[in-house]
This record gives sequence, C-alpha cells and structure tokens, in this order.
Amino acid sequence: MSAEPSLLQAGRHPHKMGGRARGPIRLFSAAVALFMFAVTVGWAASPGDSVIVVFNSAVQDSKAVADHYATVRAVPANQVIGLPLPTSETMSRKEFREQLQEPLLKALSARELWRLRPDSATQAFSPTNPPAVTEAKIRFAVLCFGVPLRIAHDAAAREPDDEKLPPPIRRNEAAVDSELALLPLAAGRHSLAGIVPNRNYAATNPAALHPTNGILLVARLDGPTPAIARGLVDKAREAERDGLWGRAYFDARGLRDGGYLIGDEWLRKAADVVKRFGFETVLDDTPATFSAGFPLSQVGLYAGWYDGNASGPFARDTVEFLPGAVAYHLHSFSARTLRSTDQHWCGPLLAKGATATLGCVEEPFLAGTPDLGVFFHRLTAAGWTFGEAAYAAQGSLSWQTTVVGDPLYRPFGRHPAELHADLLKRRSEFVAWSHLRVVNLNLAQETAAAEMVGYLNQQPETKTSPVLLEKLGDLQLKLEQPAHALAAWEQALANHPTSQQRLRLLVDRAEALSTLGREVPALVAWQELAELLPMSPEQTRVKQRLEALTLKLKRK
Repeated sequence: MSAEPSLLQAGRHPHKMGGRARGPIRLFSAAVALFMFAVTVGWAASPGDSVIVVFNSAVQDSKAVADHYATVRAVPANQVIGLPLPTSETMSRKEFREQLQEPLLKALSARELWRLRPDSATQAFSPTNPPAVTEAKIRFAVLCFGVPLRIAHDAAAREPDDEKLPPPIRRNEAAVDSELALLPLAAGRHSLAGIVPNRNYAATNPAALHPTNGILLVARLDGPTPAIARGLVDKAREAERDGLWGRAYFDARGLRDGGYLIGDEWLRKAADVVKRFGFETVLDDTPATFSAGFPLSQVGLYAGWYDGNASGPFARDTVEFLPGAVAYHLHSFSARTLRSTDQHWCGPLLAKGATATLGCVEEPFLAGTPDLGVFFHRLTAAGWTFGEAAYAAQGSLSWQTTVVGDPLYRPFGRHPAELHADLLKRRSEFVAWSHLRVVNLNLAQETAAAEMVGYLNQQPETKTSPVLLEKLGDLQLKLEQPAHALAAWEQALANHPTSQQRLRLLVDRAEALSTLGREVPALVAWQELAELLPMSPEQTRVKQRLEALTLKLKRK
C-alpha cells in the first residue's frame, strides 16, 4: 500500500454493582446509557422491506442464494431482481453501465421503490447537488454470489477533469459495491476517475444513511462457494438471537509517526471502544502481525494489518470464529478475489467462518480504506447494522471497498439485560460470555478487581466455564494471588477449553508455577508447551524459559 501524500490529501474531501440480584441489570443499563446513544432507525414492517436483492440470472447458484436470503429476511418478491450479468468476478465499465447500473435504476423506478427528481436525467453531476432520489422505500442492496465484484479499468474512458487528479488516483476501476452506493446521488452520472467523497462519512445518526441523502448501502452475500455465501445470513441471524460473543483482537504495527500512522490510530481507537464496550480485548502494538503460535481463541471481532495473504493463526486449518464474527485485515488487495480459500484475506476469512468482512479489490491507498475507529464504534457501542457501520466508515466512494455480509446484520441490537435474561432462560452456553461482559464493563468503570472476583464466585456458571475461570484467574493474579490464580486456571483446563484457549491457559499455568517456585511442575509445563506450539516466536520464548529453568535446576 503506497503512502502517496497527494492521495492522503485527496482521500479526506457502570458504575459499581450492589449485589448479585441487580448486578447484570444495573450494569447493562449503565452500559446502554454510556454507549448506545445513537438514534436507531425504526424498521418498516420487517427489516426485509428495506432491502433489494440482486442476483445474476446467468448463474443458477446466484438465484439460490437470493431466494434463501429473501426467505430468511422476509424480503417482498417485488424486491428481488435478477439481471443477466457476466459470470466472472470482473466486468467492464460498459457491462457495468448497460447490464447492472441502468437496468437496476430502471427497475427501482418501475417498481416504485424509488422516486427520482424530474431533472435527474439531465442535470450535470456535482458532489454538492441534491440527490437524484427524492423518495425511497429501500435503503439496502444485497448483491448475491455470482454478481461481479470488480469493474475493470477502462483506458478509453476519458473525462474532462482527469488531468486535474493526482496520478495515483487517475484511475476508473472500482468495486461494484462502491460504485452502486452512489446511484441515489448521481443516478450514475458522476465522474468515473478517482474518488467521490462520501457525504455521509462518520455519520452519527443512521437515518442519514439513506438514498434521499445520496447513498445506497450495498453489500454482498459472497465468498469462495455458494454455501459460504448463503450461510452468511444464517450466522448473522444466529448471532442476533444469541448475541455476538467472544474475544476481540486488534493487530496494529506500533507506529508513532509517518504516512501510515492513521492506520494504527484507527486500530487503537477501535480497540479502546470495543474494550470499553465489554469485550475481552487484545491490542498487539508491535510491528509483526500475529504469529502462527499466537493463541487466537474464540474470535468475535478482529482487525489488523498488513500481510498480503491470510497468515499466522488465520492460516491454520481451523480458526475459532464464533457465530457472527466480524473480521477485517487491511491490505491493498484483501478482496482481489472472493473465490479463494488461501489467497488474500476476505475469501480465507469467510471460508474459516467469519460472518462479515470488508476488503479492497484494487489499490485504494490508505486514506481510501475504511476508518476502523468509526466502523467498530458504530457496530458495537452505537448498535448499528453492519451495512450502516461499513458505509459510515468510508470516506471515499466510487473506489475500491467491497462490503461482504448481510447489511441488515445487527449484532448488538438487543438490549443487553433482555438478552442476558433470555440466555439464562434458555440455559445457553453464552451466559458465561454475558457474565464476562458484566465484569469487563465494571472494570472499565474502575470497579475494584476484588469486587469482580466476588461477582464471579457468586455465579453458578463460573464453576464449569473455562471462559469465566480464566478471567477469575486473571483477576486473582492482578490482586497478587498467584496460588489462587493457578487454581482457577487448573480448573479451567479441566473443563474442556477450546484448543487455543488451552494453549493460553497452559502458558499462564507455567508462569504461575514458576512464580510460586514450583520448579519441577513448571519444568514439565514448559516442556508440554514446547511440544504443542508450532514454529513461532511463542515457541522460541517457551524454549528459552525451559532452558533457563533446566539450567537453574541443574545448579541446584
């Protein structure tokens, strides 16, 4: 990803709990007061009423994905549109205009889903002009597996103001999603070269993200296979019912200055928002990306940069994505194709179980990528849909970002207290994660760790939950009680943690044994870890601890 200064310029046009009986309710209420302040758009009769679904009639699997989505989201039949399109991931400018853009605009008008201004067909485009759409019954568009991903560069498409653009963005290739998102603003007559600033960037009210304000929220159900694409809405619905849980991982680069600093600042802001929202959060602020030995467990949220292909823990045969997981890796060509399970990032993340992602189909330059601080805030703390959060985060349209996942997916739409009560009633395994959020929200409000130890010890789920037992151990270590921490981690290991959580617990256990001077058990623990970890910096560090402890025991 180049750091062109010209493009960087061009791209910028709760409180303590008073006892178990009222703990979760009281805390969740405070969380809502602190974070979920945005005015949420009220749905129509059903969320599906606000969507058009577009499929490629030349691809049988495309219609099957569209039909499945329309059934799950109760989309009216009048809002499912089939168009004959190219069957490859790339289409020409001419194909985009004549086979997708113009027929879609015509269908929206003919089906009375949009009403256009009378002069919209003749008025020259200007970013300051009012939108072409004056009334709209829909605000989301779902493109289904088989609809092309990219618009190829057209060298013959010359425009009067091309020469005024900085050379790096004097290009007219784009993501299909990003180009269609501008349809309500210009009815397809905007400049093709370079970017069009998103007038809705960093919006604080989701109601602003509407065709009558110049934007269509375009996302796609796509991926390496039709089954993966179809499953994105199923996993979204599952997380809306049970909650999006798990851990949050942010992989920054440790930058403190230079042209790429904004990327790290986005990630640090996102990590802070998510941590205060109650997620167990890891921020790696060092140059290297997560390695193959990093214990990436129970992933609910992930964002990082900057490897060309899925790497480290994401190259394993399985990744512990929880239902509804949102994952994004910032790279210039992260979505160059969605059909691969091992090339770039978006395809592999979807193949490994992610429910939603974003990516770039061509070089966007850093300023042309989504603002991750805005994205994760709108998705989590503000409780917006995935589609709303994705487009509020984009400063540039008619550019390179594709949005993959159900745009209606709203993982934090339920009131936390209501969800917690529902999980308890259904005896769901996710109750443990809800208790963990209670603890983390209290800690974010500077509640004493000892009080949270007491809270965890009161919950019956703590006795058998490796998630809560690990947190209990962490808190007791913070209180300088390594023996108690060790006991909690031993109990967590005995209660069937996931494979990656087990690795992390084994490291904590080995460290605690060493701290307590139990050198022989510690030696055995480090030996076990050295054999389990793959070649990685983590394995190197474990071997160093093992060698140092072996030498110490020999001296004794």
